[in-house]
Amino acid sequence: MELRNLITFTHVADLGSFTKAAEELGYSQSTISFQIKQLEEELGCLLFERINHTVKLTARGHELVSYAHQVRTLTEEFKENLTQTEPIGEIHIVTPDSICEELIDAHYMEFHRRYPCISVKFTTADTSVMFDMLDRNAADVILTLDAHSYHKDYVIAKEEQISMHFVAAANSKFAGVSRVSIFDLAQEKFILTEHGQGYRRVFDKELSRKSINITPVLEIGRTDIITSLVAQSDMISYLPDFVTKSAIEAGKLCYLDICDFEIEIWKQLIHHKNKWLSKSLKALIDYIKETEFGE
Repeated sequence: MELRNLITFTHVADLGSFTKAAEELGYSQSTISFQIKQLEEELGCLLFERINHTVKLTARGHELVSYAHQVRTLTEEFKENLTQTEPIGEIHIVTPDSICEELIDAHYMEFHRRYPCISVKFTTADTSVMFDMLDRNAADVILTLDAHSYHKDYVIAKEEQISMHFVAAANSKFAGVSRVSIFDLAQEKFILTEHGQGYRRVFDKELSRKSINITPVLEIGRTDIITSLVAQSDMISYLPDFVTKSAIEAGKLCYLDICDFEIEIWKQLIHHKNKWLSKSLKALIDYIKETEFGE
């Protein structure tokens, strides 16, 4: 069995496309088709259904995926051990805006100092897009900020529940007031993260359950802008504590004591179960676990 045919098979399976696999591997589409045909003839079974320009794994194809990834992982690990003495390579991590800002501002330079030969690409996206990227092998690892996620195809490298608060300017009329009802806030001016994304989706779902409608005056993914605007206005937001901590400590913002609103938001570091963990990817995962989850 040709190793290159197995590797081509895993790329087609991950990307769901002969064309995309050809682009990623630097082959012509006819070469990809020929290699898959060779593999199918050798195994004596059909691995992909090809209907109306779509590619879908057959039952036998699904069985082969796990074995093929194991072979690919062992091969790549062997090659890396032969040629590398320190972590080298490019890693693609996908996060929400707020976590991306925290990672870059607080941790990137130290990570680069430790591992100068690792190139890191940051992308921001919603949780559903993140998982789609994992499935297509378009992301190496993701860091979510959402409701708790679990699926048999993903490995949760680390997770923790995140503390969230309604926040307002330090001189807000709600500052220091005990046991404020969410219903009392409903008509206030809100600045929130983007609708339908990450923890905002969980937030809106709980509001809907309570039959409360909040229409924000501004929606933006940049939590640093949100905290700045809230601190100098009469507006309110709902944010993770790690985003607002410095402004709270500086006396610019205050937490509101809301007695009847609570949701669970989790930070989860996740990679696909079939993802090969290179030395560089292991280094990044270990570093994020150490810094982001070390409290």
